[in-house]
Amino acid sequence: MATAEETDAPAAYEELLDQYERLTYVGGASGVLSWDQQVMMPAGGAPARSKQLSALSAIHHELLTDDDVGEWLDELDDADLTPEQEAVVREIRRQYERADAVPVELVEEISETSSEALQVWEDAKAEDDFSAFAPYLEDLVELKREYAEHIDPDADPYEVLFADYEPYLDLDTAERVLTRLRDELVPLIDELNDADADLAQPFDGTYPEDAQEALSRDVLAKVDYDFERGRLDTSSHPFTSGNQFDTRITTRFDESDPLGALMSTVHEYGHAQYNLGVPQDEYGNPLGESRDLTVHESQSRLWENHIGRSRAFYDLVLDDLKEHFDGIDDATVEDVYEAANQIYPENRIRVEADELTYHMHIILRFEIERDLISGDLDVEDVPEVWNEKMEEYLGVTPDTDAEGCLQDIHWSHGNFGYFPTYSLGSVLAAQLYASADEDIDDLDAKVAAGDFDALHDWLGENVHQHGKRYTTPDLVEEATGEPYTADYFLDYAESKFRDLYDL
Repeated sequence: MATAEETDAPAAYEELLDQYERLTYVGGASGVLSWDQQVMMPAGGAPARSKQLSALSAIHHELLTDDDVGEWLDELDDADLTPEQEAVVREIRRQYERADAVPVELVEEISETSSEALQVWEDAKAEDDFSAFAPYLEDLVELKREYAEHIDPDADPYEVLFADYEPYLDLDTAERVLTRLRDELVPLIDELNDADADLAQPFDGTYPEDAQEALSRDVLAKVDYDFERGRLDTSSHPFTSGNQFDTRITTRFDESDPLGALMSTVHEYGHAQYNLGVPQDEYGNPLGESRDLTVHESQSRLWENHIGRSRAFYDLVLDDLKEHFDGIDDATVEDVYEAANQIYPENRIRVEADELTYHMHIILRFEIERDLISGDLDVEDVPEVWNEKMEEYLGVTPDTDAEGCLQDIHWSHGNFGYFPTYSLGSVLAAQLYASADEDIDDLDAKVAAGDFDALHDWLGENVHQHGKRYTTPDLVEEATGEPYTADYFLDYAESKFRDLYDL
């Protein structure tokens, strides 16, 4: 594959690349500070850290919106560029036009407010005190409305924010997919919930955190996580951060739910493999960056659900489970597979949700944040509306705001528009996995044997190596030969869960 840099590239293109490399490095430094804030920084460091991140955010913004960037882009309008160079210019132009519309003072204020809000959210969640977080949420809603208005005053502000995370699948597509998932999964969930299924429950004890962490590390080694370019830590909310040279993942542990931590680890591993798989020689330009969040989430959900919740995976790791956890000596592959895939509509926590009801958690958040941004919902009413929607969609009401509207980190970052990409990515994961399964001989047997080379190669060739060369719809067609569709996910869900519940 050709690279971004070509010897005969116009001078304006080379200047543009140099500038973009610098802002990439500043963004990377900001990412490391943010990782540290969530993993290692003492709580008292928050005031200084918010200033540091704000300063880096401003420098990044200034580099991107420099007058020279606009001039170089203008010069390249009619330039004779390779397809790879055209993709680089397309991606930088899009970022430049959005960033140039937003005053740097607003960028700094959003960064500083969200950095302060993170620590407040951590404390509010721990103390079950939504009122402590509410003023920061109000500020972030107002700031992001203002941000959206600067970018496109005539557009739906939520649509503008959504495009920060998924610029090439439009909001109408997202809403159609979410509506279809709700309409087709809710009846299936109800049917499964009413089934007289006697599924195995081999994990009914207490499983120490150190044993769970040791298992996570063993499993990461089995799926070929490169610890020379990554690390595993704990955080209140699991996440992945980094680039093709250094990508770090976090997980969290519940001593009563050992599979929850394992699935979280495998999920974040999928994100990490994508980051680590983009071309190293393109670091600093869009061809060395992952595509946006729908594609990123497809990688994590593919590994979590299509690998990590498969029978073949438990063929591979059953002995590891028995080595690290007491009381499951008699458990079989089928027992663990059933435990990993049961549905729990009564569950209130998104990151602990089963594969099907998970999407109801996403729809709930999508509807609330859309109404917050539009002004149809006041921040003070979020806990009540959250609980009402939980009851409507899942038949449960959170006992506390800590397990309700305070459970997720996203709003403390001001990340409105992020949540839909989780479901969009799950849908894409099924489409990609179906294509990989068709191309790779006996993929299940390879998973059971711990041979992931063919899958790594397939994902690398069809997704990772392209960076941002293609838009999301084009990348999906390149990888699978078909447009983006929810058909594969819904077929997969029907087949898997009807088989599991013997329906």
